[in-house]
Amino acid sequence: MVKHQPLQVYEKQVFVSFVTGIYGCRWKRYQRSQDDSSRWECTWFIILCSSFLLLLFWAYFWLVAQNDFNEFNWSVYNRSGEWRDETIPILASTTVGFSYITFLLILALFHISLGQQLNLFWVHKIGVLATLLTTISGVVSVDDIWGDEWDILLVSLQSTAPFLHIGALVTVTAISWLVAGYVVRRERSNFQILVLLIYVIVLLAVCLAPLTFTCPCIMDRHSLKPRPDIIGRRGAPMLAPENTMVSFNRALHYGASSLEADVAISVDGVPFLMRDRTFRRTTDVNKVFPARQFDDASLFNWTEIRSLNAGQWYLETDPYWTVETLTARDRSRIGNQTVCSLVEMLRLAARANSSALLNVRKPPPEHPRSRSWFMDTLWAVQKAGISQKRVRTVTWTPDTDRGRVRGLQQTTTEKLSVEEIRQRGITSLTLHYSQASHRDIQDYLTNNVSVTVYPVNEPWLYSILWCSGVPSVSSDAPQVLRKVPYPIWLMSQYAYGFIWISSDLVSVAIVVGIFCFQKWRMSGMQTYNPEQIMLSAVVRRSSRDVNIMKEKLIFSEINNGLSSTEELSLYPENGYATYSHGGLSH
Repeated sequence: MVKHQPLQVYEKQVFVSFVTGIYGCRWKRYQRSQDDSSRWECTWFIILCSSFLLLLFWAYFWLVAQNDFNEFNWSVYNRSGEWRDETIPILASTTVGFSYITFLLILALFHISLGQQLNLFWVHKIGVLATLLTTISGVVSVDDIWGDEWDILLVSLQSTAPFLHIGALVTVTAISWLVAGYVVRRERSNFQILVLLIYVIVLLAVCLAPLTFTCPCIMDRHSLKPRPDIIGRRGAPMLAPENTMVSFNRALHYGASSLEADVAISVDGVPFLMRDRTFRRTTDVNKVFPARQFDDASLFNWTEIRSLNAGQWYLETDPYWTVETLTARDRSRIGNQTVCSLVEMLRLAARANSSALLNVRKPPPEHPRSRSWFMDTLWAVQKAGISQKRVRTVTWTPDTDRGRVRGLQQTTTEKLSVEEIRQRGITSLTLHYSQASHRDIQDYLTNNVSVTVYPVNEPWLYSILWCSGVPSVSSDAPQVLRKVPYPIWLMSQYAYGFIWISSDLVSVAIVVGIFCFQKWRMSGMQTYNPEQIMLSAVVRRSSRDVNIMKEKLIFSEINNGLSSTEELSLYPENGYATYSHGGLSH
């Protein structure tokens, strides 16, 4: 009996070498293996997939949270006392980590599709763990500092869900190639059945996901309400320092129909505009009054307040990355800004025939105007010459004080029922976008309650609120929203239903076809007769492309053995290997 081993043809596998070399530092052919991956390496593959999914979630969060970057920096400032743009290192590290993990995952999937054994290099294992732990620490930190911002994920799905559904469908369909290749193997195991079951559940979940979507922009275009009015929130703070005259002028220039400002009361009863409790962030109080830089802003008199510079900080910190776009004249004007009084802002609004939304902060109890702050505010409105009907106030006080602001329209940032709104005599609501669901907005509008949503800085958020019928939005970026003449996407229910069902059917058909092809391909390999392999099948190629290793045939004698007349001949010139024994040749 003759046991023979066919000639082995080794082609240069550049792509395989690249994949296994980068992933596992296995550059040489003898270092690679097509055996099943060990449980340890499978565990690392699961860790790699988990890191990718977490980073995908993290990257998506920061993509949609761009609407509130300044709010994040302000939250960090309130904790640390130092103003820094913390989003830059977060975005940089997220981009690097996501790119690195995605690249490794693609290499791992190529390993699986090529039948190569997974063997992640130890340096990559350290990198994956470091990236995973860094991301987890980032999630925990954001939850502690900015926990309310997670709501933007659900809000954003009102705009992105139809597109994410298509992306998920394409991904699940592509993965079916790997799943089918694993499930249809000759060896049967319970784990294969489990993998198939999980895949089918995931596929069905993705196909049926649109049943859970709430997308305001899936509607008849004839039902679209008028474009929401834009309120300049603290003016146009992306183009000029917040709550300054130049900022309010910029907001009106870019189409704002109303101005919003934060109002505080000085010790001598002058209402002025300031968002923070202190002057440290937005003025040079640390230079003018260094011993009082941590004092409440309302404990200064108007003469002292007017001596502070309220624009230089903007040029130095560049909170919105827009200083480079300013002209030399604009920078000079901004650098000379002072703290703005309420009267100045209201006079500007009156000249522009616009309205005003005032966030009035009650002074601390030790303040000399703690009981007359409402009269000071009303006095400023009357002095400015603006109609009281065009001024709305949001008072940061209990309901017992709210009624004391006589003659002004009152609004609240609390999410109240229609009955509570009527009982309190409130004419409108000013809600954070995370509180303004599509259903709630419809209820308020049906009951003639006006709704203003804040902050709205991105076109996608402005679009879904437009489709929801919101009358007005408060924005830091009126110059951006001005360029949105129509919702960024609008689709009828019929059109989206057609796209949804068609994409699901195409995906299922492709998945079934892939499973059938993999089954046919695997059955063909399993029924193939090795005796049909002819050694003469070796094709002569250039030595540059193919290295042929000629191995000796291994003989073993069973029963009668072999005689000394046995001959072995190798003919490298034509690729044949011939064995002669008693007239028998191969």
